[in-house]
Amino acid sequence: MFSNKQKRIKNHPVLQEEESVFVKFTFDDKELFGKKGEMISSALIANGIQIFGKHPEDKAPLGIFCANGQCAQCTVLVDGIALKSCMTPLKESQKIESVEDYPPLPEDDEEVEFKPIPTIDTDVLIIGAGPAGLQAALTLAKLGAKIILIDDKDRLGGKLLLQTHKFFGSVKDSFAGTRGIDIAKILEEQIKEFENIDVWLDSPCIAVFSDKLVGVLKGDKYVHINPKKLLVATGAREKMLAFPGNTLPGVYGAGAFQTLVNRDLVKSSEKIFIIGGGNVGIIAGYHAIQAGIEVVGLVEALPKCGGYKVHEDKLRRLDVPIYTQHTVTATHGKNHVEAVTISQIDERFQPIKGTERTFEVDTILIAIGLDPVNEFYMKAKEFGMDVWAAGDALEIAEASSAMFSGKIAGMKIGQSLSLTKKDVPIEWEDKAEILKSHPGPVVKIEKPIREEGIYPVFHCNQEIPCNPCTSVCPKELIIIPEGGILGLPEFKKEQDVECIGCAQCVAVCPGLAVTLLDYRDDSNFPKVTIPTEIFVEKVEEGDKLMVVNEDGEELGIHEVDMVRILKKYSKTQLITVKLPKEVALEAVSFKIPKAYELKEIELYQDIIPDEAIICRCERITAGEIRALIRMGITDANELKAKSKVGMGACGAKTCSKLIEKLFREEGISYDEITPFVQRPLFIEVPLKYFTGSQEED
Repeated sequence: MFSNKQKRIKNHPVLQEEESVFVKFTFDDKELFGKKGEMISSALIANGIQIFGKHPEDKAPLGIFCANGQCAQCTVLVDGIALKSCMTPLKESQKIESVEDYPPLPEDDEEVEFKPIPTIDTDVLIIGAGPAGLQAALTLAKLGAKIILIDDKDRLGGKLLLQTHKFFGSVKDSFAGTRGIDIAKILEEQIKEFENIDVWLDSPCIAVFSDKLVGVLKGDKYVHINPKKLLVATGAREKMLAFPGNTLPGVYGAGAFQTLVNRDLVKSSEKIFIIGGGNVGIIAGYHAIQAGIEVVGLVEALPKCGGYKVHEDKLRRLDVPIYTQHTVTATHGKNHVEAVTISQIDERFQPIKGTERTFEVDTILIAIGLDPVNEFYMKAKEFGMDVWAAGDALEIAEASSAMFSGKIAGMKIGQSLSLTKKDVPIEWEDKAEILKSHPGPVVKIEKPIREEGIYPVFHCNQEIPCNPCTSVCPKELIIIPEGGILGLPEFKKEQDVECIGCAQCVAVCPGLAVTLLDYRDDSNFPKVTIPTEIFVEKVEEGDKLMVVNEDGEELGIHEVDMVRILKKYSKTQLITVKLPKEVALEAVSFKIPKAYELKEIELYQDIIPDEAIICRCERITAGEIRALIRMGITDANELKAKSKVGMGACGAKTCSKLIEKLFREEGISYDEITPFVQRPLFIEVPLKYFTGSQEED
């Protein structure tokens, strides 16, 4: 009953809200309600609270940024203890307070009794239970290895849990045509079948030590793991971008937005603007529309978006403006994002004066790329451990490629443990390479001109690794001429075999880029079956919808003739409309009415890059760091000593790459820079656990 008053997503075309128990808690002495077990950050945002505290240095407002435990922007006091709200589950009667100063240290007036830290031996420790870690665990389990699989979240799946769209790749090997959230469930069920996989959830890895032990906080107990082999499959963290206003509450990483919207069904925003035209940004925009959130626009610095064109097309058809060769120059607002200014950039990626445009928004999504979370891997290598990396911790790629990366790492570790003499199958290596390949050039595809029978029409015109349409056709009438999963699909008409109109190819397509034409009843007004995943309610026969072509151009309002939902693809509506034959081949999607009118506002400021915050934890600006670099400092550790940059709670995870960029802008190459020395502890943890104490102590 409490959720009706909160910012929660009640109706979604793909997701369903689960039954939850609501508990009472307080935030700054105000009584609130949230779902038991959800992260505190999600409970606060569901209650309309975006500001979690103020920075003690300059009282700047703080909210979430990564929602993944990588930064410390969302820290709150929970029953007097400073904790990351995005990693702390909500419990009954918690007293939560905003942080506006450094939390007081406890009195040092008692002796501490140190107890022995338990050490657990295992064949393989896998850090990270995302697509790579899960597949590695399954591969090793089949070989008979004893495995401990740890993750700092409360469930298996990693970023799969945020992906409501259907995956590309191969049906046989990487679940193409299946949604990421469903792949996570499939892999979880497979993991449960093996007794030699010991799964530890809510168990962050704290550090890798020089004696080759790995520190893990298992619940409220700190333990050492002594693995024969270590696999790091910790995924990636989002890159940050420096611009004025970049730390305002409402500036999120795209993954944080997907965590709130797709995992927790919290409606965090009303109007968003996206920075970055790769797959992450484009898909996040589509997820926003599915959640009933307006996408005001997207900027991409390059001349064209780097993501798959079929994803980009879905946004364009829904009237989302995409500004290529543009960037964000400032975010505006006192305590929260209220507007964003973008501008066109020149060939040197510098903003062009006079091209500024400002829009009212409440959320900015940063989606400019990912960095590997590889500090455990690098430290383990430094200490001479038998260590491997897989997935994004090894190389940034799509989740389908990460799964193969995990399988390959698992097989290699199995070889090193003498559990198998088999080599890694060549096809695994080949498919891993194919699945991480960049999209090919956009080509013009000639549509078939055949005004008879029934057959599929393909609206994908860019080579990407994808073959589900060829796999599901019961008559094997869809082929990729070059073979494999790269290439564009074609319908081959056989003399004695005809399309039966099952529409499986339409329903399975991850890019919603297949339609079905049926001329059998009326060659002048054929029936066209179009897939959609944007309507919350089921479309009914007789409804009238605006049909659009590949470029989003309107083909008129037409009446729905039939609606199908195939059991295997239950969240994809197949809507059939009768269209004049002149436009039937062009029809590919529908348009939904805009809930708002796009308006620019007269507000922008000159670009002041020196004011942009580089170190979010210590509030160090680009100008402060640049001044030190110009004094001749090329050692990041000296920068730290003179300015405190990199000394914050995140351990330089969010600022180190930005500092490298500042060095480059000042004409100093990477080879001339002395990078930060990475300290053993990578995760904040109360000191009491290192004494062997538990919560009840």
